[in-house]
Amino acid sequence: METTPRKEHYQRKIQELTLLFEISRQLDKSMDLDRIIQPVLASMAQEIGLIRGMVTLYNRQTEKIQVVASYGLTAKEEKRGEYLPGEGIIGTVFKSGTAVTVPLVAEEPNFLNKTGSRSKSGFRNLAFICVPIKIEDVTIGTISADREYSDEKKLDEDIKLLSIIGSMIAGAVKLRRKVSEEKERLREELTIRYKPDNLIGTSTAMKEVYDLIGQVAKSDATVLIRGESGTGKELAAHAIHTNSLRSRKSFIKVNCAALPESIIESELFGHEKGAFTNAINKRIGRFEMADGGTIFLDEIGDLSPSTQVKLLRVLQEKEFERVGGSVTIATNVRIIAATNRPLEKLMAGNEFREDLYYRLNVFPIHIPPLRDRRSDIMLLADYFTEKYSKTTGKLIKRISTPAIELLMSYHWPGNVRELENCIERAVLLSTDGVIHGHHLPPSLQSAESTGTDSRDTLENAVSKLEKELIQDALKSSRGNMAKAARALGITERKMGLRVDKYAIDPGSFHT
Repeated sequence: METTPRKEHYQRKIQELTLLFEISRQLDKSMDLDRIIQPVLASMAQEIGLIRGMVTLYNRQTEKIQVVASYGLTAKEEKRGEYLPGEGIIGTVFKSGTAVTVPLVAEEPNFLNKTGSRSKSGFRNLAFICVPIKIEDVTIGTISADREYSDEKKLDEDIKLLSIIGSMIAGAVKLRRKVSEEKERLREELTIRYKPDNLIGTSTAMKEVYDLIGQVAKSDATVLIRGESGTGKELAAHAIHTNSLRSRKSFIKVNCAALPESIIESELFGHEKGAFTNAINKRIGRFEMADGGTIFLDEIGDLSPSTQVKLLRVLQEKEFERVGGSVTIATNVRIIAATNRPLEKLMAGNEFREDLYYRLNVFPIHIPPLRDRRSDIMLLADYFTEKYSKTTGKLIKRISTPAIELLMSYHWPGNVRELENCIERAVLLSTDGVIHGHHLPPSLQSAESTGTDSRDTLENAVSKLEKELIQDALKSSRGNMAKAARALGITERKMGLRVDKYAIDPGSFHT
C-alpha cells in the first residue's frame, strides 16, 4: 500500500504534466503572446495553487524589464511593474540569468513589491519564485510566481517547473520574432518588387513592370527600357537606381536627342583643354560624374554612329578617353538606356549598330502605354490633382463624374505626361474646388459634352458632303460644269443631275 507522501508526489506529477500539456495547447493557439500568456498563468493557478504570477520581457527601447502579462494583478499594478536590470529580485534574475527562490518574502530586503499587489499582511507565509526566460543563453525576461510557503522541497520543484514553462515561452517568443522578421523581410521585398515609391499604378501591366524592376535592381546588369513617349521610362530608371546597391551614388541623366551631335561626345566623355574651338578648360563628362553610380541614357536611338562606337567600347571594356585626350579612364558605371524608337527597324536600315543593341538589351523592360492600363488613369488623376492643388494653393475636393467619363474614354496618345498636363490645366481653371468636364482640353471633349452631337442620318450627311464638294469644284472652275465634273471624276451628265438635285446655280461662280 502506497504511503501518503508517495501519493502526494504522484498527484503533483500528474498536475505538472496536465499543466504542461495545457500550456503547450495554449501556445499552439496563437502567435500573439499578449493573448496567450495570461491563460498560461491562469492554468498555473488552477493546477499548482499559484496566487499571483508575472511574465516580464526586456524592452530594448526603454532599457527596462516590463510586465507583459500577469495573473492576480490589476492593470495599474501591471503598469507599475517596471525594473532596471539588477533592481530587486526580478532585475537580479534578469541580470544574472539564474533562478532565485525567496522562501519568506517578509524576510527578504531585496523584495521591492513595486507593483503594490501584496499588502504587508499578505507577506506572511508568502514564497516568491523567479526564473529567467532565455533564448540561446541570452536572458530576455523572467517568469515569477507567488505561492504559500510549505517546505524547501516543493520550492525546488516549483523552480524546475517554472524553468520548463519559461523555456516554452522562450520558444514561443523566438518563433514570434522569426515570423515577424520574415514578415518584415517579405514586406520590404514586396515594396521593392511590386511598388517602387515613384511609380503609380496597380494594373496587371504595371505589376509586371514592378516585378522586373525588383528582379534587376540589385544587380549591375544593363537595362533597356522601351515604351512610348510620356509613359514614365525615366521614373522606372530612377526606381531601379534607388533600389540598387548604387543608390547612394549619383544618378546622372542624359537626353541623347536633346544634345547636338557636335557636343554629345564631350557631354558623355568630357574633353581636354584645347581639344576644339572654345574648349578653354578641361571638362568632366557624364560618365565620370556617374562613377560608382548609374547613368541613364534617354532616347538612345538618336545617337550618331560615331558616338555609338564609343559607347560600345565603354560597355565592353569599361573605359574611355576624353575628347582630345590620350589617357584611358576606367569607369564603374551601371548603364540604363531608354528609347521610344523601333531599334530593330533602325538596325535593318543600318542606323543603329547591332552589336550595341545586344549589349544594351541585356534586361529589357517595356513600360505599357496608358491606354493599356486604364485602371490606373484615376489613380494618376488623383495623384496629379493633389500635386497641383499643393503647388497652386487651390483646394480641389473632387473630380466630377462627367470629367471622369472624359478621362476614361480618351485614348491618351501622350500617355502619363499628357494626363499630367491636362490635370494641371484643369486645376488652374477650377474656381469651385471641383474639376469639371469643361476644364479639360478640347481634344478630350465629346460631342455629348459640347452639345455638338450630329442628329443627321448617314444619307443626309453624305448629301451635305456631296453638295459641298460640287460647290467647291464649281468655285475652282468658275462655274464651268464640264471642268468641275472632270475634277470630281464624274460625267457631265451626272454633274448636271447633281446640280439640279441640290438647286445649285453655276452662274453664281462665274466671277
